[in-house]
Amino acid sequence: MTQIQFTLDFEKLKEEVMNAELTDVLKSAIVLMMNQFMEMERNEYIKASAYERNSERQDYRNGYYERDLTLRIGRVTLRVPRTRNGGFDTLAFEKYQRSERALLLSMLEMFVNGVSTRKVNNIVHQLCGENVSKSLVSSLTESLEPKVKAWAERPLNVFVLSIYLYRCDIYKSP
Repeated sequence: MTQIQFTLDFEKLKEEVMNAELTDVLKSAIVLMMNQFMEMERNEYIKASAYERNSERQDYRNGYYERDLTLRIGRVTLRVPRTRNGGFDTLAFEKYQRSERALLLSMLEMFVNGVSTRKVNNIVHQLCGENVSKSLVSSLTESLEPKVKAWAERPLNVFVLSIYLYRCDIYKSP
């Protein structure tokens, strides 16, 4: 069983909490935790921590690149670790993913329920302060089309069972 330990800079976190709004505090905490998680993932992939030399080492560190990720609470910028051979991929998000999956699914559900693409953009902007293009919503709905088509064209096995019961009550007149 793999164990992951997080080390947080509590002084930095305390400073962020005291000088920011709640959403900013949440964003900062998420960024700190996700960056630390990705660093631990890279350590496991390389099989060595920073500056550690051992015979099990698989690869070497090669800095970081920045990745913007849109969450339900807004956009955050993460420092994604790299390795020299480029084989490391994080589990924190999928490759080329720019938005949280829950946000994308909620946009799909809005469209399925009849909300127009313009209104979807307005709702997302009010929720997390980010604009989404009509083309993004359209491409999301296009991904639904094969699933809807497969569901509509599925074979229907219909069994009909009919039972007719006739009840006749005979009343005696006095």
